Formats: sequence, structure tokens, C-alpha cells
Amino acid sequence: MSNRFTPIPEVPIGITDAQTLLISAVKENVELLTGFRNEDDNNSKSITKGDITVREGQIQKMKQISAKGKGFTISGETVVSLEDYGKLLTDVQQLANDLASTRALLNALINQIKR
Repeated sequence: MSNRFTPIPEVPIGITDAQTLLISAVKENVELLTGFRNEDDNNSKSITKGDITVREGQIQKMKQISAKGKGFTISGETVVSLEDYGKLLTDVQQLANDLASTRALLNALINQIKR
């Protein structure tokens, strides 16, 4: 997407040296930020809202854990219930899926910013 920047006019003639230096520095910096200086690497060019095209991520699917820590005591040892263990596995998998989705979105955003 292209940005809508207007070129900056040349530094006026007939101003003091100090004014010329100040206006020239501001002009150069603005041109670097807007991409009008035609840097080879564009490292100084700013990123604008229009440059970002990554869509917002999905709403996190895992809102709370479903495992409740239910268990039994067998011969003095506490053992988790099979049902609760299955819920915990599902919770961990859902959290891993949410993390993978967030990581993919972040990587896409980083790649766009580096362009």
C-alpha cells in the first residue's frame, strides 16, 4: 500500500545559516521517514497503519481450564481421576493451539514490519 505524503519544498533562500541548517535537517529527516530520500535499504522509513495488512488474530479459544484436580486416595496415595486427566490433556492441547496461532500472527507481523 502506498502512503500519501506530499514532498517537502526546497529550503528557502535568504534565511540565516542557522535557519538553513535547521530546516535542512528537518527536511532530510522527514524525507527519510516518508521514503522520499530513496535509501537503498529503507531502514529509516517509517511504518504507517496502511503498511500493516495482517488480520487480527482469532479470539483465544481456551478461556479457563476444565480439569478441576479431582482425584482419589488409593492406599494413602492421591491419584488423579481418568476423566480429569483427559480434561487436562485437552486443556494443554488447546493452549498449545492458541499459542501456535498467536506465534504465527506475530511472525507475519514481524515479517511485514521488516519489509
